[in-house]
Amino acid sequence: MECKNCSFELTEEDNFCKECGAKVIHNRLTFRNLWAYFSEQFLNYDNKLLQTYVHLFKKPEEVAGGFVDGIRKRYVNPFSYFALGLTLVGIQFFVMRKYFPEATDLSSLVPKNTPQSEMDISWSFDYYSLLALINIPFYALIARIVFLKLKRFNYTEHLVIMTYLSAQFAITNFPILLTTTIFGFNYYIAGNVMNLFFMIYVAYCYKRLYPLSTEGIILRSLFFIGILVLLLILSAVIQLIYFYFSGELQEMIDTNRAAQDVGYIVSSAMNWTS
Repeated sequence: MECKNCSFELTEEDNFCKECGAKVIHNRLTFRNLWAYFSEQFLNYDNKLLQTYVHLFKKPEEVAGGFVDGIRKRYVNPFSYFALGLTLVGIQFFVMRKYFPEATDLSSLVPKNTPQSEMDISWSFDYYSLLALINIPFYALIARIVFLKLKRFNYTEHLVIMTYLSAQFAITNFPILLTTTIFGFNYYIAGNVMNLFFMIYVAYCYKRLYPLSTEGIILRSLFFIGILVLLLILSAVIQLIYFYFSGELQEMIDTNRAAQDVGYIVSSAMNWTS
């Protein structure tokens, strides 16, 4: 008999593979043992997923810091955890766009007949996974700059930390934003409130990862936010330049002018008839 995972030779008495550590399965699948496996993996308190989620709030230094230090079996690895977060976000976006499209309407937040009110940002839903993957290296780079003098973690290790924290944020957001959407709150307002809590959570986690005072983590958090704002401004400038050279900016301006002209004509006609 050999291990079905790594083909290592086993004896009939073996319950676990001595080579890869996998459990030896002697019985065929039945509903009973399938349910037992599901309960063991996902429903009991000691399962990896629940432990990972709870401990990323209670002791993030054990989860993220532990993975960096070589502890790989106790918690869900950051990549699987991040994939779970993206899956839940995908479900969340599907439900909102299918059943609560008004929750993602920008027209209630910006003045009508302006270029901003005409913007179609549905692409951010379609490409959220890609955007999230792109954001993590930027967050890790900023964290590396902010904590440059404290040499505990290198850039790659900051990537692991930010992957865990971003996944935790996505998983936590799933029930909260879905619930607020169902009760009629605008997604963008609720999302920005949650972004504020995310920044506080990241600061809390890094305070647990580094031996910093409260004053020290506040100063570094402000530094982090400052760099992030500069990058956002740079991104906005690049986007504006792209709109200018692609002609989309002029189209927005023309649309805005046309809407204002129509409004003026209608208003004048109403005044004349009255």
